[in-house]
Amino acid sequence: MQGIQSVIYPVKDLAKAKELYGKLLGVEPYFDQPFYVGFQIGAGQEIGLDPNGHAEGMTGPVSYWKVEDIQDTLKSFLATGATTHQDAKDVGGGMLMAAVKDADGNTIGLIQLV
Repeated sequence: MQGIQSVIYPVKDLAKAKELYGKLLGVEPYFDQPFYVGFQIGAGQEIGLDPNGHAEGMTGPVSYWKVEDIQDTLKSFLATGATTHQDAKDVGGGMLMAAVKDADGNTIGLIQLV
């Protein structure tokens, strides 16, 4: 693992969240679409707002760890007792994302840049 790449927050009102996080972070979003708003906050790190997050089972922010090989990482996590929360999927822009739940129900996100 190479470190946290993104932290994604589920939001119900994207416009209000975009305004709040813009003020908090002091930057405009680099990606602003009805399905996702992303803010670059430093050396390759991102804060994201997902208006569909709650519907997809997000109960709070999820940290996405940058990995070299998402399939190998998933296999190794599942071998330790983690369970699949979201299979690896191509989300566009050269990114694959997946998520697992640890034994305590915490979500661990994985992201691979391809």
